[in-house]
Amino acid sequence: MSLFRLDTSILPGTSASAEIADLVETEWTAAHPGEPVIRRHLGADPLPADAWALATTAGFTPEPERTPAQRDALALAATLAEELAAADAVLLAVPLYNYGVSQHFKTWADLVIAAVALTPILKDKPTVLATVRGGGYGSGTPREGWDHSTPYLRRILADMWQAELTVIERELTVAAVTPGMESLRGLAARLHTDALDAARDAGRALATR
Repeated sequence: MSLFRLDTSILPGTSASAEIADLVETEWTAAHPGEPVIRRHLGADPLPADAWALATTAGFTPEPERTPAQRDALALAATLAEELAAADAVLLAVPLYNYGVSQHFKTWADLVIAAVALTPILKDKPTVLATVRGGGYGSGTPREGWDHSTPYLRRILADMWQAELTVIERELTVAAVTPGMESLRGLAARLHTDALDAARDAGRALATR
């Protein structure tokens, strides 16, 4: 058994998404002591920004005419895809940034797609997504509909790659430290507790798959 874990926070020391993922991982490793956890932290070690373009253009270039950079990009894409394909379970921690998906995740996903095209690489594979948002984006809030990350993540992971997906969400992660959000701090604390409880439940479920 093996677990593949992907993190994308640019603040690994204080990451709200990592806090959730840590609990999921703890439950998984408790059930599978000694089994490998393959890690990739895109926030701390980002992928080259031009890798996707190089891998994509390489696909339209005859092999003898590919540049060294194109070959390196294709090899990177294949490595990323193999990490997913080889894992028995998948855990991803992906915060919302600027109302959209993390550029680190987007580059990673695009490279995997460059390697596998439309292949459902996570078909029926148990996968947990931990995603967090600093503000509130729910029904009736001023920014309802501004979360352009979570729907995209679902499209890629569940619809395109066909993962058996569990999503853990937490909002108002910055309420405790942001002036003007004092009235939301009680709700933020409850949402925090709910997310941690959901993480433990998801980790136990992931461990039994």
